[in-house]
Amino acid sequence: MSAQPPFTTEDARTGNSGPASAAATAYGHEAAGHGLQAGLKNRHLSMIAIGGVIGAGLFVGSGAGIAAAGPAILLSYALVGALVVMVMRMLGEMAAANPVSGSFSAYADRALGRWAGFSIGWLYWFFWVVVLAVEAMAGAGILNSWMPAVPTWGWALIVMIVLTATNLFSVGSYGEFEFWFAGIKVVAIAAFIVVGGLAVFGVLPGTHDHAVGLTNLTGQGGFLPKGPGAILTGVLMVVFSFMGSEIVTLAAGESTDPRKAVVKATNSVIWRIAVFYLGSILIVVSLLPWNSPEVAKSPYVAVLNHVGIPHAGELMNVIVLTAVLSCLNSGLYTASRMAFSLSERGDAPRSFSRTTSRGVPATAILASVVFGFIAVYFDYQYPKTIFQFLLNSSGAVALFVWLVICFSQLRMRKIVERESPERLSVKMWAYPYLTWVTIGMIVFVIGYMLTDPSGRDQVLMSVLAAAVVLAVAFIRGKGRGALDKR
Repeated sequence: MSAQPPFTTEDARTGNSGPASAAATAYGHEAAGHGLQAGLKNRHLSMIAIGGVIGAGLFVGSGAGIAAAGPAILLSYALVGALVVMVMRMLGEMAAANPVSGSFSAYADRALGRWAGFSIGWLYWFFWVVVLAVEAMAGAGILNSWMPAVPTWGWALIVMIVLTATNLFSVGSYGEFEFWFAGIKVVAIAAFIVVGGLAVFGVLPGTHDHAVGLTNLTGQGGFLPKGPGAILTGVLMVVFSFMGSEIVTLAAGESTDPRKAVVKATNSVIWRIAVFYLGSILIVVSLLPWNSPEVAKSPYVAVLNHVGIPHAGELMNVIVLTAVLSCLNSGLYTASRMAFSLSERGDAPRSFSRTTSRGVPATAILASVVFGFIAVYFDYQYPKTIFQFLLNSSGAVALFVWLVICFSQLRMRKIVERESPERLSVKMWAYPYLTWVTIGMIVFVIGYMLTDPSGRDQVLMSVLAAAVVLAVAFIRGKGRGALDKR
């Protein structure tokens, strides 16, 4: 058995054969100004892991899914949740063995070939910089409704400048902001489930509603009011709200104990999805009829109004704004760290891997936010043309990322078992069978999207974007095979 770790400097970078390993870079063991630093505390990573699955899409977009599938939307969330649990387990296995800043992009580089790491890394970066624009405009819309004297574009600019400054200061400031943003989301969801659960069974103090129990799950046309096919329609509508679960594996590289953080996050993903997604949606479809116009418009506001919470709409706007700012904050962090990792491997401009004395990749952050500003401009000036193209071309990237994680894990498991089996502190269940089942599920979802008018454009435009990036990869000479072929 080889004594070398699964990643050497030559594997992680291009044109750099110094003694420092990729893991050392991720741990922040290099001199100040020459690498990322371990500035994230355990409480930061714990809250990043918990809050990473709670996005604005849960609060806002879930109403459309409920209207499309009825109570069966619970099965849609359960199916996607199971898919995410499998993918996170695979990613957790690789990240616990090799906690590097590029996460799945670096693993794809090693397991599948330079073309894979290059392509999925840039597609992931593209996804998040488009998300920056989406979240900035969503947050600006809420702020503009409170203070209309400042135009929407002005609020978008202010929000992005503030969070850019936060990320530029230190990774610890990012972690602190995200700790409180995610904390508010977690408390809000937990309170919603408790209050809603009490209302479902008629024991909420201060209300006179009779217990509805679970009658609304079957009382409005049955549990499957629109037929079994609606479950798959619901899957398409909710799958992208789970994007972000993987962020903790990128952030773990800047903590004092990356492996412990990854193991903890991976082991907790099941209950996080079960409680926050399935638990809160179960409250909505149990307490109120699924075909209520108020539920379709804003399910969480409808529930709060039903149980008599004053100013429910404004309260939910505050929670949604927090979720938006959290997503924007994490999106900027994630995009910059992926750009940093790409640069470390010679797949992005060298300046992207330069760090400040605080261990912050300032150029990578600024490059990401500049593209985000450009996307905001397109959203403001050309919402139905250029910006819609950007949205569609990044729409299926999440599924591509999950596929790459699956195929990388199939190869990386063999590499780690051969070179350093003691690093397998997290193992994928029923390997390799569940990995192949997960691959089949993802491919099925992509195929089903092609049959759905609303999903077809996203898949086709995302495939076009992937083809362009792949072409660039091969033109740049990244087309050689996996690095473990020796």
